[in-house]
Amino acid sequence: MLDGSPPGGSVLRRAITAQRRRVAAASLLGTTHQACEAMVPVVIGVIIDRAVATGSGAALLRWLLVLAVLFLVLSTCYRTAARITDGSGELAAHRIRTELGTRVLDPRGGADSGRLPGALTAMATGDAARVGAVVAALPYGIAAVAGLAVSAVALLRVSVPLGLLILLGVPPLLWLGHLISRPLERRSEAEQEQAAHASGVAADLVAGLRVLKGIGAEPAAVDRYRRTSRDSLAAALRAARSRSWHDGAILSLTGVFIAVIGLVGARLAMDGSLSVGELVAAVGLAQFLLGPFQLLTYVSAEFAQGRASAARIGEVLDSSHAVAAGTAVLPDPCTGGLRLRGVSYGALRDIDLDIAEGSLVGVVCPDPAAATDLLLCLGREFDPERGSVELGGIALSRLDPDAVRRAVLVAHHDADLFEATLLDNVRAGSDTSVADLGPVLNASTTDDVARALPQGVHTPLSERGRSLSGGQRQRVALARALAADPHVLVVHDPTTAVDTVTESLIAARLRDLRKGRTTLLVTTSPALLSVTDRVVVIRDGVVTADGRHPQLVTDDASYRSVVLV
Repeated sequence: MLDGSPPGGSVLRRAITAQRRRVAAASLLGTTHQACEAMVPVVIGVIIDRAVATGSGAALLRWLLVLAVLFLVLSTCYRTAARITDGSGELAAHRIRTELGTRVLDPRGGADSGRLPGALTAMATGDAARVGAVVAALPYGIAAVAGLAVSAVALLRVSVPLGLLILLGVPPLLWLGHLISRPLERRSEAEQEQAAHASGVAADLVAGLRVLKGIGAEPAAVDRYRRTSRDSLAAALRAARSRSWHDGAILSLTGVFIAVIGLVGARLAMDGSLSVGELVAAVGLAQFLLGPFQLLTYVSAEFAQGRASAARIGEVLDSSHAVAAGTAVLPDPCTGGLRLRGVSYGALRDIDLDIAEGSLVGVVCPDPAAATDLLLCLGREFDPERGSVELGGIALSRLDPDAVRRAVLVAHHDADLFEATLLDNVRAGSDTSVADLGPVLNASTTDDVARALPQGVHTPLSERGRSLSGGQRQRVALARALAADPHVLVVHDPTTAVDTVTESLIAARLRDLRKGRTTLLVTTSPALLSVTDRVVVIRDGVVTADGRHPQLVTDDASYRSVVLV
C-alpha cells in the first residue's frame, strides 16, 4: 500500500514514520476492537448451544457477562482508537505543511519554479490533508485485516471449510481491490492538479484586479478563470465517478464473497455438520465480515488519493535548488564593493562592471528582462550561467544565500506589504523605535503618508497594502528597504507611482541617507539618476555607456530617448 510513484511513496513513509507510535497504538486498539466484534457472534452461538439449548441459567448468566465485557472493551477501544487516528492524521498533515513551507522558504529557492503561488497553497491544504488521511486510515486497514484473521480462525474452529474459504479468498480479493484503485489514483492526481491550477489562477487574478480593471481586461480574465474552473470541475467529476465505481466494485466483490460464505455455511448446516449455535455464529461472522471489507474499501480509496497527493508534494520537496549553499564567510563588518566579471544570465551577455564601495550608481536597462536578470544575480536568487558576481572579492556563489541577502538587499519593484501596521511594515520584524526610524521615514517621504492616515504609523494596512495608493505603497516599501540598512542596497524603480515633486525629494534625501554606503538604483527616472555618482547603461545585454547623468544626457541620444521620454 505504501508503494507509490517516487517521490510519493517516500512522502507517505515519512508521514507515517513520524506518527509511528500513535499509529501503532491506534492499530493495537483497532485490532482489539475488531477481534471483540468478531467474537460477538461466536459467543452468541455458544450461548445458544450451552445455555439456551440446555436450559442452564448459570451458563446463560456467565456467557452474558462475557458478552457484556466484550461490548465494553470493543466500545472503549473504538472510541480511543478513533481519537488517536484523527489526531495522527491532523499531525501528519501539519508536518507535511511544515515541510512544504520550509522547502518553499528555503533561501536556495527552486521550489516555486514553474508553479503558481496559489498552486503551492493548494498543495499545503488539500494535498497535505489527503496525506494526513492516509496516516489516519492506516490503523483502520490494519484492524480490518486483523478482524478478517480473527474471523478466519473462529470459523476454522466452527468449520474448517468456512475458515479455509476466508483464508484463501481474502488475498485475491485484496489484490483485485488494489487493481481497482489504480484509475482512482490517476484521476485523483489530475483532480488535485487542476484544483491547484485553478487556485493559482484565482490568486493571480485577485492580486492583479486593479490592473485588470485599469486596462479593461476583466472580461478576458473572467473567461480565463471560467475555462480553468470548468477544467477543474470536469477533473473533480471524473474523480468522483471513479470513486463511485471503485466503491461499488469493491462492495460488489465483498458482497459476493460474503454470500458464498453464507451459502457454504447453510449447506453445512443442512448436512448436519454444524449445530444451531455454530450456524448462528457462522452467519453472524459472515455478516461481521462486511465491516472489515468496508473498512478496506475506505482505506483503499484513501491510499489511492493519498498516493496521488503525496507524489505532487514529493515533487516540490525533492525539487532542485536554484543555487548551492556555499561555505565561504563574509568579514564582519562587511567591506568592499561589487564586481561583475563576464556575467551572462538570461538577457545579460558578458557584463563587466565595478561598483566602488560607498558609491551611488544608477543602472539603466531599456530592456526590462535585463533589469530583472541583473537583480536575480545580485540577490543570488540564481547564479550566472557564466562569470561571477563578487562582493569584497568573494564570489557570491561561494556564499550562503542568507549571508548574501543580509549583505546585499535587492528591493524589487513589485515588493508586497504585509497585513500589519505601517510601522510594522517598515521595521519588518525588528524592534526599532519610531524615533530611530525618523530618518528613514523622512528619506522615503513615508512620514507624509503616515500623517495622512488616521492613526499615523500605527494605522493597520489591509492585505498587500491595498488600503494605500500605489505611490504610498512604493514609499512604504522603500522605507522598509532603507530601514534594513544593508551594506549594499539595490533598488528597482522605487518611484514610478509618485509625483515628480515627491520623486525629487526622495532622490535628494536618499543620497544623503545612503552616503558612504553602496547603493544601486536600477531605474530610468531622471530625478534619481541625477543624484548618482555615475550611470551605467546596459543595452542588448552588454554595457554600452558609463558616465555621469548630465554628460550622458548631452552626448548620448539613445540615453536621452530612454530617460527623458
